Amino acid sequence: LWDALLDGFTAFWKSNAEWMLRRQPYSEAAAQLVFMSWLHRIVNGGAELEVRPGGVAAIDREYAVGSGRIDLLIRWPLPSGEVQRVAVELKVRRGKDGGPLEEGLEQLGEYLGRLGLDAGTLVIFDQREDAPPIGERCDRSEREHGGRRITVLRL
Repeated sequence: LWDALLDGFTAFWKSNAEWMLRRQPYSEAAAQLVFMSWLHRIVNGGAELEVRPGGVAAIDREYAVGSGRIDLLIRWPLPSGEVQRVAVELKVRRGKDGGPLEEGLEQLGEYLGRLGLDAGTLVIFDQREDAPPIGERCDRSEREHGGRRITVLRL
């Protein structure tokens, strides 16, 4: 289910992100709002995917950047009565540095430990001027970090 959500957002990003990328540099908060807005449409409306098999889903957000808390925690009830939780950290890559991958993996790993989760998702929006075209840079991979499985989505 989560993989289908990530595939859906990737397709949305490829189709709709050009206008945002042509404007002035955007912040991590702006990227977070785009992702959250798309996710709200799915979670609240069930559009395109059925993500609420056992009840109403919720998205918890962290607005205090730098506070050491997760950016997003998605929770939805399962028919079994359990609640599935997915932790998401969002980063923006700028300039010519190596990017926020290692920092994001470390940060997400700490969050996952605090939340008692074995897996999470790191989304990296590439804002470099010399970034490859959107269609070429969108990629999803799996990484192991600190004994946890982390999905890395590059956009």
